[in-house]
Amino acid sequence: MRDGQNREIRYIRVSVTDRCNLRCVYCMPPQGVEWLPHENILTYEEIGRICRILAEMGVDTVRLTGGEPLVRRGLEELVAMLKAIPGIRRVNLTTNGLLLARQLPALLSAGLDGVNISLDTLDQGQFAALTRRGDLFRVDQVLQGLEAALAAPGLEVKLNCVPMGYNDDQLVPLALLARERPLAVRFIEMMPIGLGAHMEGRSEAWVRARLEEVLGPLTPWEGEAGSGPARYVTVPGFAGRLGFISAVSHQFCQSCNRVRLTASGFFKTCLQYDRGVELRPLLSGPDGALQAAMAAALAQKPAGHCFAQREVEGGEGRIMNQIGG
Repeated sequence: MRDGQNREIRYIRVSVTDRCNLRCVYCMPPQGVEWLPHENILTYEEIGRICRILAEMGVDTVRLTGGEPLVRRGLEELVAMLKAIPGIRRVNLTTNGLLLARQLPALLSAGLDGVNISLDTLDQGQFAALTRRGDLFRVDQVLQGLEAALAAPGLEVKLNCVPMGYNDDQLVPLALLARERPLAVRFIEMMPIGLGAHMEGRSEAWVRARLEEVLGPLTPWEGEAGSGPARYVTVPGFAGRLGFISAVSHQFCQSCNRVRLTASGFFKTCLQYDRGVELRPLLSGPDGALQAAMAAALAQKPAGHCFAQREVEGGEGRIMNQIGG
């Protein structure tokens, strides 16, 4: 499946819910947001149908996101459903990790291939301030989920951190999690979308310099990079590796291979723009109508983002939990 720029699209990020048990500063306002009514969220069967049609069009990788996907009940049922679709090669999950240790056995039995855990600090005080839920949750719960995932045979495990100045002192400690573990720790530049548009993050160059001061030279990793945009490096003596996802300073739109499906059924072709098509009204019709609508939307997928411009025509007005992480 190719878009209007002749890029091969193989990867879809599916938001299964806009709900989350945290209120991270770059994702949601302090007071939270009004959740979508349950009747406005795609059912697992509807998600499965859309992904089956996309698999027939060439998509082979599905990543489940939120909000926080593990707050939606029975997620393992969706994983099993997606894994049964001919052509779907991998089903992965992005989570804050708080509920992971408890739910992981069922997810693994359903066929989950990989998990990305979002964690911006190992300090409980910072965690409380960044997530605004320190009264309910602790970093230790996230780390329990991380260790459970690392103990699962064959499960690909990655940890995602957003450097934002506030957590400068945590970048090296987070990187060191990969020293004794076969873990990929990735540093993701702040996306100027939603609340993140009003925050100042750290560039890849800044983070690399900070890491090299302590860890020494970072050497490009020669292994297979996977289906995402991360660029990896190795550190002498590390069992794992470090990575950078730098959409702002190292634009990778020319190789973009992904689309998004929001929890309400909007097929979104670019993170920065509101372009795409609402699929829910088409679900009562034949598969061909859905396929045609998605193909038409892909033909109009933007050539690239303009994150350097904070205000663009047709820019995305929703915040990240509404888009899907």
